[in-house]
Amino acid sequence: MVPECSEPQEDDECECEQKSELEELQSKVAELEDRYLRANADFDNMKRRLEKEKMQAISYAHEVFARDLLPVIDSLEMAILAGSNTEIESGELLEKVKEGLGLTIDQFRKAFEKHGVELVAIDGTFDPNFHEAVMQLESAEKNSGEILQVFQKGYKIKDRILRPAMVSIVK
Repeated sequence: MVPECSEPQEDDECECEQKSELEELQSKVAELEDRYLRANADFDNMKRRLEKEKMQAISYAHEVFARDLLPVIDSLEMAILAGSNTEIESGELLEKVKEGLGLTIDQFRKAFEKHGVELVAIDGTFDPNFHEAVMQLESAEKNSGEILQVFQKGYKIKDRILRPAMVSIVK
């Protein structure tokens, strides 16, 4: 609030004080406006940078998983090369390929396990959340609604189903 002057000789002095105070307030407003604009620009830049980082994270989210599967591909390629070796007897070659495939499947399982991919449980009763019944059969050994046979294993990642298990169930 600007003070009022009561006497005429103080008018010049009072007017100077008012101008000085007005200039000071205008300067403060300009400074605050500048700080606001800079803070807003910093916020916009940070928002754009975070959005860019988020998009990169989404783009490369499977990088670690893919890197963990590279040894599996290497093992399969070595199995193919071993199959072209004519010096090994066919029976022995078949046994080595079987052994190699078993080890390769173990590598897959370890990579899956490391990333939270696990098999869907297939023992017990049918659960439509985890299993897909492709046929119903009669059985004296199991109760109605129990899984009798598995045609294809199911997998889940944490709590989300990647693929349900294809099973037959007892009528």
